Amino acid sequence: MRTLLIVLTVAEITLVVGVIAFYLMRISRSLHLSAKHLAKVTYGVRAVETQCATIGPDVTRINEQLGVIAGAVAGLADRAEAIGGNNHAA
Repeated sequence: MRTLLIVLTVAEITLVVGVIAFYLMRISRSLHLSAKHLAKVTYGVRAVETQCATIGPDVTRINEQLGVIAGAVAGLADRAEAIGGNNHAA
């Protein structure tokens, strides 16, 4: 009886170790696949970064021009209001 219990315990331990090894191999395969996909994503992000590199200086230049336009619009609005006020009085 004791021998049977020892054999069953060893078989159970072997089965548990086998199952753990199986799932560890599946996890390893999944991680390798994820790493491959991450490499592709990294490549794509670098491509987007390269293509968007020129946006920064252009945005700065556009913002400067919009600042000039905003200043001019304020003056034009004041002038339009003054002209509109003169027409109303007449």
